[in-house]
Amino acid sequence: MSLGSGRCHYHPDRAGLGICVECRNVICVECTTQFEGINRCATCLGKRLEKARRLVARNDWSFGNLFLAALCVLIVFGGLYGLSALLAD
Repeated sequence: MSLGSGRCHYHPDRAGLGICVECRNVICVECTTQFEGINRCATCLGKRLEKARRLVARNDWSFGNLFLAALCVLIVFGGLYGLSALLAD
């Protein structure tokens, strides 16, 4: 349905209640979900959820991240140990 029709994009037989702020489609009361005080349709909320899941997965600690963190700790403590050995002489 077009934006000016006032009918729900997903249910053309129903009157539109609002407009999804992301896709700009007219949506009815059944399709409207207020998230953060803003009307969004289920499709756009699903896209936001998927994007959030990808960000969480990307921020998880993998074996490579743990190995690099341990290596950095060893380098720092090795440098401190070497510096203390130089200063002790």
